[in-house]
Amino acid sequence: MPELPEVETVRKGLEPYLTGHVIMQADIRRPDLRWPFPENMAARLVGKRVDRLRRRSKYILCDLDSGETLLIHLGMSGRMTISAPDQTKDMVEDFHHLHPALEKHDHVVIDMDNGARITFNDARRFGAMDLMNTKTAEQHKLLASLGPEPLGNSFDEAYFVAALKGKSTPIKSALLDQRIVSGLGNIYVCEALWRTGISPLNKAGKLSKSRTASLVPAIRAVLNDAITAGGSSLKDYRQADGELGYFQHSFATYGREDEPCKTSDCKGHIKRVVQSGRSSFYCPKCQT
Repeated sequence: MPELPEVETVRKGLEPYLTGHVIMQADIRRPDLRWPFPENMAARLVGKRVDRLRRRSKYILCDLDSGETLLIHLGMSGRMTISAPDQTKDMVEDFHHLHPALEKHDHVVIDMDNGARITFNDARRFGAMDLMNTKTAEQHKLLASLGPEPLGNSFDEAYFVAALKGKSTPIKSALLDQRIVSGLGNIYVCEALWRTGISPLNKAGKLSKSRTASLVPAIRAVLNDAITAGGSSLKDYRQADGELGYFQHSFATYGREDEPCKTSDCKGHIKRVVQSGRSSFYCPKCQT
């Protein structure tokens, strides 16, 4: 499933083609994805201007001038790509790709007043779209219980130390708890723990305040590095221009079982353990 850096990369790729522009046509090509689409979705989108494109956790939020917000969740295999209507030089340079023939799993196709076509493709149909009142968007069932954004000001050392106090769950599980901090997934939790030398097996509430606090800048750094690299492409993920992300080439632990640790002067090798059904990758020699 795309994590925060991948979703943010897609948001940034879509923003210049959506923000300030009007939706001219919305082709909803099936009744549902993970859940049914909202009632009269196409009619509620067509003719509306996109005022703002933002992200909350792993969700893209598209604020419309109608007072509604389109929530987009990419799910396990969802991707959004941009294409152009013709072969004129300017259009190809601006939009990267011409409109392709629609494919079996192109479930939502949106045409904008600037000629851009936004196609939502989701082979496994674990993604979702919904429409909600912008003023009460944070009360939506998918957003209401989310913790602070890891790149936001409210996620600081004092908050994080307090949030983990008394927690008996492993630190890996605590970091994946979206109620504590939103948007983190398996990949970037493994990478942040390696950067701080903290084993994923440690009990969250047993870490010292200084070690807990050290995770905050490490989480921010790994997320920003991944965003700069366009996210991580492991299976289905693509950027909005159709290109792969490149952060997977910088993994220190994730997916590197039995390979040498990248910590300077460490002679250890990466180990994989299963925690709550998820693979954790770490170096038992330098992560304690």
